[in-house]
Amino acid sequence: MPAGIHILPAKTKEGTALETARNESMQASVSSRLNTTTKHTFSLQMAPMIDVVFLLIIFFIVAAKWRPEEHSLPFQLPVAQAADHAIARPEPLVIHIFATETGCQLQISRSDAIQIEERSVEADLVTLMEKMKKCLLAQKRFAGDPVEIVCDAKVKWEYLAKIYNVFFGAGLTDITFAMTEQPDNGHFD
Repeated sequence: MPAGIHILPAKTKEGTALETARNESMQASVSSRLNTTTKHTFSLQMAPMIDVVFLLIIFFIVAAKWRPEEHSLPFQLPVAQAADHAIARPEPLVIHIFATETGCQLQISRSDAIQIEERSVEADLVTLMEKMKKCLLAQKRFAGDPVEIVCDAKVKWEYLAKIYNVFFGAGLTDITFAMTEQPDNGHFD
């Protein structure tokens, strides 16, 4: 028996036997506890560790600064600037007007000539408009292209005004008159 444990003598036979059994079982229990060296094995609890790992992963995903995608990189395009050279202005369509005995004659191109006579001014102006449209389309001109009128000094003003009105009514807006100096004697020869 181990030291420090004392068993008391039994007082009666029955009480002594019962107490003795009880004492022996207690003695066996205590001695087994004392004699066995309890070895505690170290073990990790996996469930809390997995929870901590997932929390750390979530923290780093949220806190990380991700590199932006290449197609969304911020940049500024340079401002478009007008070219230094200007588009050349087209050559004007030169229309010559000559006086005739019965009215006037217009020379639009080398091949197109229109006679405007006093008795059929309106019909001749309609013909002028049709030939003018043909000439503009053949030369690939636009309504905004310049038109220059070179007029003989002997042409009546009423014909010149009507011709100008026909051109302006057809959409030609850049119409100019060629200026010529008058000779000293007052006549163009």
